[in-house]
Amino acid sequence: MKTTSFIRTALLIATAILAIQTNSHAWWSKEWTARRPITIDTTKTGFEITDPVGTATVLLRLHQGNFDFSTAKEDGTDIRFVTEDDKTPLDSRIEKWDALMNEGFVWVKIPDLKPGAQTKIWLYSGNTEITADQAADPLAVYDEDTIVAYNFTAATPKDATKNANNATSGGTLSEGALIGPGMRLLGNTAAKIPGSATLRADVGQPFTFTAWLKQSTLDERGVLFDWGDDSGRLQVVFQAGAPVVVITSASGTSKSTPADPIAPNVWSHIAVVSDSSTTRLYVNGKEYSSLAAGLPAIVGDATLGSDADGKNGLVGEVDEFSLSKTARPTGWVQLAYTGQAGNDASSKLIALGEGEGGEGGGHSGAMEHVMLFGDIAKNMMFDGWIAVGVCVIMMAAGWTVAAMKFISLGKIKKGNAEFQRLWKDVATDLTSMDLDNPESSKTFGGKIGKKGLTLLADSPLYHIYHVGSEEIRHRLGFGKNKGQGLSARSIQAIRASLDAALVHEQHRLGNGLVYLTTSIAGGPYVGLLGTVVGVMITFAIIAKSGEVDVNSIAPGIASALLATTVGLLVAIPALFMYSFLNGSIKNTISAIQVFIDEFVAKVAEFYPTPGDSYLTVPIRQIRTPEEAARYEETKGDEAAAIMDGLIKHK
Repeated sequence: MKTTSFIRTALLIATAILAIQTNSHAWWSKEWTARRPITIDTTKTGFEITDPVGTATVLLRLHQGNFDFSTAKEDGTDIRFVTEDDKTPLDSRIEKWDALMNEGFVWVKIPDLKPGAQTKIWLYSGNTEITADQAADPLAVYDEDTIVAYNFTAATPKDATKNANNATSGGTLSEGALIGPGMRLLGNTAAKIPGSATLRADVGQPFTFTAWLKQSTLDERGVLFDWGDDSGRLQVVFQAGAPVVVITSASGTSKSTPADPIAPNVWSHIAVVSDSSTTRLYVNGKEYSSLAAGLPAIVGDATLGSDADGKNGLVGEVDEFSLSKTARPTGWVQLAYTGQAGNDASSKLIALGEGEGGEGGGHSGAMEHVMLFGDIAKNMMFDGWIAVGVCVIMMAAGWTVAAMKFISLGKIKKGNAEFQRLWKDVATDLTSMDLDNPESSKTFGGKIGKKGLTLLADSPLYHIYHVGSEEIRHRLGFGKNKGQGLSARSIQAIRASLDAALVHEQHRLGNGLVYLTTSIAGGPYVGLLGTVVGVMITFAIIAKSGEVDVNSIAPGIASALLATTVGLLVAIPALFMYSFLNGSIKNTISAIQVFIDEFVAKVAEFYPTPGDSYLTVPIRQIRTPEEAARYEETKGDEAAAIMDGLIKHK
């Protein structure tokens, strides 16, 4: 009984463990075929944050090193985020998604993020059936306390919250800002934000301002943010590079004390957090200065990049601007800075784990490369397509010729083998194998059928043999004058005809190879021309727009290099095919040359002149001196010697 009870208990424990494991590894939805864990680590093992954080919108920097873009749709609309229990979807917003460059910036709202803890969520992708209108709601990624948020995806900034506090003016987009695009500040450009029911503040209202700033010059005075009018105003001002918070109310103006200036040409995170009595200024997640004053009542327009009059504008770039009607805790400010900075601390704070394949899995590595080439081709310019088109034409012509040559050489090899089989049996009449000989059908007998005749028609050896047979029959009167034989000059003339036929066979065998040599020599140059022109146009566009960053250069360069890649794909296979075909043709020509020598030797043997015949006929035994004298008298006259019985024919 005890044993039975123990077994039952063990089974129950095993079942419970299995249930827990199954639940923790549950798949949110079968329509998504891949997922990847994301850990937001605010402990010492990640980036330690001890102060409260609360609900935060976290930035995920996706790249080839931490995410397989081939497992998602080309526009990223299938990306979804789910809590650790695989039950609750999280709001998200894609700021930038570039499947070609394997780069993505995605914002995810994490409710009630805890300090000193590890928060795990899931990133799902791979739903190819989802449509654009089924994408996640981008306006839900910021909490209800966020008044306005600009990601600067357009020249005139658009609000990323549901409050629709869109700017009425803006500046030049900077594609290579800290997080995707940003806004370039030129000293006389600014984003005007009209006042609204949500863009206002009561006396002592909690408030938070955040923005990333990179100053190009440290002017005596530059205004980053100006909100309100003379009755109530908040300003974030830079004095020779040092940030200062200025609060104006009916009772007067208060300023924070400037400290060390911020270095130019470096991205810095600026945050202003105000509660009912104190306003704190943070730089890069650390408190920089404070002011013993809260917000006054503020209504009216706000300006980002200069003061309300468009004066004292900053020169540099600004990115990821937001206003909130709550005093964000210090932990929230630290998380915003560290999570968005894109440095080593960012990768420790927000870490992506290994991907998992679900039903249907992801794409293979080979498929990923193939898809990458397709993405590159989408950015190719017209001149590049011309080069690629020429290369494709050369490839089609060269490969077609190569295929035909491979087939032709196969037939030639079989035809030569069939001819050699018949040739070795020739005994008396050297022209007996020529199909133009009226008696050829009798000569072949059962040695060759229709298939064999077809093979002979493709044999260069037979073509040479046919020319030689024609020459022999022409000189011997189609067999009527065979007894006359062929003189040395006739044999020399026959060899000349055979050599001429060899030249014709060489031309026939090498016909069309010029397309392969053209592909070998011309393919890389045509591709290189497309690349050079593409690179030249890319740099011309960059010079005209004034934007110099990897995101603007890389797509054009990649698509330009595709032309050279296609050129090499034309040349390399053509080189191997040409080498093989040329070697086979050389072997065939060598075989023809050997056959010509053999044929000429047989002509001299089969068709000797009467004088040559005398020298080669066997002499019957001469018994007496009289017979010897008579043989000497008939020397040179084979017929007379035979008649006299002195010699006998072979």
